[in-house]
Amino acid sequence: MRNLSGGHVEEFVLVGFPTSPPLQLLLFVFFFAIYLLTLLENVLIISTIWLTPSLHRPMYFFLGHLSFLELWYVNVTIPRLLGAFLTQEGRVSYMGCMTQLYFFIALACTECVLLAVMAYDRYLAICDPLRYPSLMPSSLATRLAAASWGSGFFSSMMKLLFISRLYYCGPNIINHFFCDISPLLNLTCSDREQAELVDFLLALVMILLPLVAVISSYAAIIAAILRIPTAQGRHKAFSTCASHLAVVVIYYSSTLFTYARPRAMYTFNHNKIISVLYTVIVPFLNPAIYCLRNKEVKDAFQKSVLGRCHYPRDAPD
Repeated sequence: MRNLSGGHVEEFVLVGFPTSPPLQLLLFVFFFAIYLLTLLENVLIISTIWLTPSLHRPMYFFLGHLSFLELWYVNVTIPRLLGAFLTQEGRVSYMGCMTQLYFFIALACTECVLLAVMAYDRYLAICDPLRYPSLMPSSLATRLAAASWGSGFFSSMMKLLFISRLYYCGPNIINHFFCDISPLLNLTCSDREQAELVDFLLALVMILLPLVAVISSYAAIIAAILRIPTAQGRHKAFSTCASHLAVVVIYYSSTLFTYARPRAMYTFNHNKIISVLYTVIVPFLNPAIYCLRNKEVKDAFQKSVLGRCHYPRDAPD
């Protein structure tokens, strides 16, 4: 062990979910099925939006970006989770751990900002529908999506800059199924106060500020809906943003519980369970919620994807 000689740790040991082999196999099959369904759901959403000209609007443009993000996100996290059920311990190099941590933080921060952008888009569509095409042109939608990705990856780079400067001399055992911020901070031999402060401040900026934007947008949306004179009109207006609101509640509740803290966490077993929620369950529910509650997406899916399967083009003469 390198910690016995005082050298820098070159690999970390990830402790998964030490349970009985039959239960581990059952959990592996369960989460592998969720993994495949999540990939299928998001690929179908992206394909449907791409193949349907009527969905080439800002609302579905952002939904396509969210689905692409979920595809990338689950491929960063779930393979580690599946490996944790196959073996009680997994090994990852120092550089591999930092790379995984970088993409994990970047995608999580990007999703926070993207959900806020989608809330702002719904605010414009409901509160100012007549001017919506001019207020949210495709060029602005493209810039907002690019800003979401750019801010997420920049925030992750700043966090990793401070975390990677820390010295790890041992032990090298991470009681988690992937490299996360808090387990790494608890293993450092250096003074971690500065890294914790930067992590906390960036968490406030990348989580709480988008959350404030979401709350402000939905406060204005609810006020506008309540002013609609007919019950049918209120229901129609609320149905356009109900799916997004459900995704926001699920995602932010789990994220705030885990990361909006100014100190490293020590209750790792509970932390691992919460991590399963936002790394597996949330990406699985997001496309299901959007598709089940959005009639336009369901109709477009039936016409563009299923229609191409059941009614192939006639062969040329």
